[in-house]
Amino acid sequence: MAKSASNRIITTPSSYAKEHYLYVQEVGTLQSLEPHISRRQNLNSYLFFIVLEGSGYVSYEGNRHTLTVGDCVWLDCTRPYSHESSAKDPWSLMWVHFYGKEAANFYDSFLKHSYSFLFHPQNAIAFTDILQHLYQIHSSKSSLMELYANRYITDLITLCFTENILENQESFSIPEKLKQVHEYLEEHYDEKINLEDLSSRFFISKFHLSREYKKIYGTTIGNDLTSKRISHAKSMLRFSNDSIENIALSCGFQDAGYFIKVFKKAENMTPLEYRKKW
Repeated sequence: MAKSASNRIITTPSSYAKEHYLYVQEVGTLQSLEPHISRRQNLNSYLFFIVLEGSGYVSYEGNRHTLTVGDCVWLDCTRPYSHESSAKDPWSLMWVHFYGKEAANFYDSFLKHSYSFLFHPQNAIAFTDILQHLYQIHSSKSSLMELYANRYITDLITLCFTENILENQESFSIPEKLKQVHEYLEEHYDEKINLEDLSSRFFISKFHLSREYKKIYGTTIGNDLTSKRISHAKSMLRFSNDSIENIALSCGFQDAGYFIKVFKKAENMTPLEYRKKW
């Protein structure tokens, strides 16, 4: 007797998709008819699935979690994992296995934001719609199938990020002092600023400030300040006739030479080249 009824499409990406896109390895639906454990590891793949009906379990990172209707899971399949339907309330799932050169970077960023691989979205339909689109385009095998797949997988990943933010927003808020520091950098980017000064101004340990700022905003204070300065410099390069020297000083750089060096590192061109191109 069959343990499950599934509809799946297994696909092999083109060499171009492997090089440039996020691509589907398999996508489908599962209706479990009796308990069955699926165990895998060391797969170059990422698995996303959502529970449509019933309940079950997923084991990952050494822990076993109970899943119910609406729960979503995003797993790195290089790591050991297993999932199984409950015996009393067999589940129904929609899933996609996907991969691509940038897939690991997306997942690493997801984890660095302290988001959970297991979450319950407010808008489950948004996820099932994407999975249905992925299934349909691989059924039809249109000439743009891989391009559309890249788009929908990117949308899926974006939803994983945004829904984790929504799920945690009641318990998560940006501390007021960090908001003040962030706003201060935007307003005083043209001034000399260092971590010690910020620590004294906002009465916060520089070590705590440095750690928490990166945790909240995803970048260091120094890199954020440089980005703000570069952005303002780009605006002046495009919409003013000021000299490179004046722009450098106006945006908080100590001299034109240092400004040119930092700008070229950020934009892969000199300020003058940027001005001419834009």
